Amino acid sequence: MKKLLLAAAVGAALSGGLSQAQAADYVIDMEGQHAFIQFKISHLGYSWLLGEFTDFEGTFSYDEANPGAATVNVTIDTASIDSNHAERDKHLRGDDFLAVDDYPEARFVSTSYTESSDGKGVLAGDLTLHGVTKPIEIAVNEVGAGPDPWGGFRRGFEGKVTLTLADFGIDYDLGPAAKTVDMYLSIEGIRQ
Repeated sequence: MKKLLLAAAVGAALSGGLSQAQAADYVIDMEGQHAFIQFKISHLGYSWLLGEFTDFEGTFSYDEANPGAATVNVTIDTASIDSNHAERDKHLRGDDFLAVDDYPEARFVSTSYTESSDGKGVLAGDLTLHGVTKPIEIAVNEVGAGPDPWGGFRRGFEGKVTLTLADFGIDYDLGPAAKTVDMYLSIEGIRQ
C-alpha cells in the first residue's frame, strides 16, 4: 500500500505543463509536511479504510521544453503506515501485509512521462513493494507552480493509481472488494 501511495506521489510530482523554461530538479517537501501518500481500501466490502505513509522522501526533475524527459524517484518507509489505529497498523506492518522487517522500503522509479493536456499526463515507472517490482502507471495532474514566500520556487502535483495487492505478493483475504487499493499522491517540490 505504501509503495502505491509513494508511487502515486512521485508520479504527481513529475507531471504536467509547468511554467519553467528549463529543466529543474526538485526535492519533495517533507520537512514542511507539504506532501502526502494516502490510501483507501475496502474493509470487507462494508466500509472504507483510509490511511497514509508518513515517512518518505524523493526527488523529481522537469523540463517544460521537454516534458517527456521528466524523472521521479521516491522511497517510502513502509513502517510509517498509519491508519489511525495502533493494533491495525501493527497488523499491516506484519507478515500478512507489508512485512516491514523483511521489506523496510518501497520505491518508485519513473521510466517515462507522457504529457497530454491541461497539466495532465501519465507517469510510468517501476514500483517495488513487498520485495516485488512491477510496472505501474500514475495519472497525474499539475496543481501549480511559482515562487514561495521564502524566496524559493515550488511545483505541486497530484496523482492517482489503483494497485492490485496480489501483484505484489500481498494476498491476505479481506474479501473480494479489498483486492485493490487506491493510492492518492499530493506532492510539493522545492526547486534546488
